[in-house]
Amino acid sequence: MIRRFIRNRVGTAATEFALTLPLMLALIFGSMEAGHFFWTQHKIVKSVRDGARFASRLDVERLCAGDTTLLEEIRNVTATGQLTAGGTPKVPGWEPADVVAIPDCEMFVDTGIYADLGTRGPLITVDSGPVAYPSILSGLGFIDDTINLSAKSSAAVVGI
Repeated sequence: MIRRFIRNRVGTAATEFALTLPLMLALIFGSMEAGHFFWTQHKIVKSVRDGARFASRLDVERLCAGDTTLLEEIRNVTATGQLTAGGTPKVPGWEPADVVAIPDCEMFVDTGIYADLGTRGPLITVDSGPVAYPSILSGLGFIDDTINLSAKSSAAVVGI
């Protein structure tokens, strides 16, 4: 009777599944969270590059004069992809006010297209500021709101 019980394989697969299920779930949800983390960081990096690229096409004189309208447009394009305020942020919780755009006039070379300016060309630096990572598993309590993402990009202003 005992030998028959020991040799009985009914339910072996269910037992193995029950033992490996927690590890499989941890791998699945951990992979999802890691993918979301890298995707969110990529969106911030791409947005900052787009903002710097947009700023590099702006009027050099207005940008170096500190035109607040241009700086606001740079912040809006970086965080929302739109020129005007009120757009949907590319990353939840990221506002245009968090973006820092700093034009450094007379920072670049004074040759080529900058020869007509009479001074060195400007360089624009766009910084995302700290962006709180919006975890997809935050409701489970594994990841809190203390993880911040950031990105910075610079471009030479050529104007159009």
